[in-house]
Amino acid sequence: MNDRPKLSAIKIVLVEPSGPLNVGSIARIMKNMGLSQLVLVNPQCDLQSPEAKQMAVHAQEILSSAQVVDSLPEALQNCQKVAATMGRTISLPTALETPNTLVPWLLSGESALIFGREDRGLTNEELNLAQRFVQIPSHPVYPSLNLAQSVAICCYELYRCTLETQTEEVNSSASNLASRQVLEAYYDHLESLLLEIGYLYPHTANRRMEKLKRFYNRAYPTEADVAMLRGILSQVQWAISNASPSKGSS
Repeated sequence: MNDRPKLSAIKIVLVEPSGPLNVGSIARIMKNMGLSQLVLVNPQCDLQSPEAKQMAVHAQEILSSAQVVDSLPEALQNCQKVAATMGRTISLPTALETPNTLVPWLLSGESALIFGREDRGLTNEELNLAQRFVQIPSHPVYPSLNLAQSVAICCYELYRCTLETQTEEVNSSASNLASRQVLEAYYDHLESLLLEIGYLYPHTANRRMEKLKRFYNRAYPTEADVAMLRGILSQVQWAISNASPSKGSS
């Protein structure tokens, strides 16, 4: 059975890429490996420059059809699975994975693989939008990989997985996973209620919400899960607004 059509649902997301040679090379490797959705967040270079086109060679249609957006949440619209690549080690509650162990997870459902800036990667706020994290092992003498090299390795692993006839199906219910828009709407609803009841305070809300988001991201909630959770929040808000006032002294 040919599983390669699954690749058409995977977005390769580049955050603020600055090198046209890198972007052109990425378009070429994507076409080599059967991927087609290139999304650029606030690119710092011209996708149609001679340098980008030269490196893209016969993949210039990927450059011309690339989606350009202003923010990472916009790039992740409708995505049910989001993984972020990391070139440096920071403290995270979720373990770092290698490409070969992580990419099979992306092959079912609408997915995105995020790559950070050439010089400084992704911010903590951007990392919070991902559910899983991938780091490419490299020799400690010179561990830093070029952006295009990192994309090439991950795209190869994606393509290789589609060629394996007995690839284990991961999360067969992937089509029901909540999209990023659904999750972000739930997080806004949750934050509003937690501020209302005094569990969160405005000056520390962002930090606490980061922890809660990571907790929910690790759970891979479905659309039905989020609907249930929002129902609970709505009922709590109703109960608060309709609570009887405390009895005063007679």
